[in-house]
Amino acid sequence: MADRVSPEVRSRMMAGIRGRDTRPEMMLRRGLHAAGFRFRLHDRTLAGRPDMVFPRWRAVLFAHGCFWHGHDCHLFRWPASRDEFWRAKIGRNREVDQRAAEQLGAAGWRHGVVWECALKGKARLPLTDVIEACADWLRSDVPTLEIRGLA
Repeated sequence: MADRVSPEVRSRMMAGIRGRDTRPEMMLRRGLHAAGFRFRLHDRTLAGRPDMVFPRWRAVLFAHGCFWHGHDCHLFRWPASRDEFWRAKIGRNREVDQRAAEQLGAAGWRHGVVWECALKGKARLPLTDVIEACADWLRSDVPTLEIRGLA
């Protein structure tokens, strides 16, 4: 299936997609900061360059976009064009996520993932519930956290 827009327009559209300071990430950051948590952003020294690093709690949080990380929810759908390219790209993203989680765990860091579908779309959770779940997890010693939208 051919692309519906010109290569120049597609390039401009793709260039506008952010890798950091995304809307879901900003929602989490604002909520956790208001709850009294202090964190560092995008620490290059840690595997996967986590979105938020909580040194006091020895924990990191990732705000994953459902499309880019191939989440099995209503927000993810395989693109109809360039199927081989997208399957390889999203597959690599999943591998990188898995490797980063293993490396963080081996280094003694707890890691959590908040999926985009938990914060937007028809399956979203109330933001206060997401922030409260993250705060409870940070204060605990549970090794992992995953927050996803309602099924």
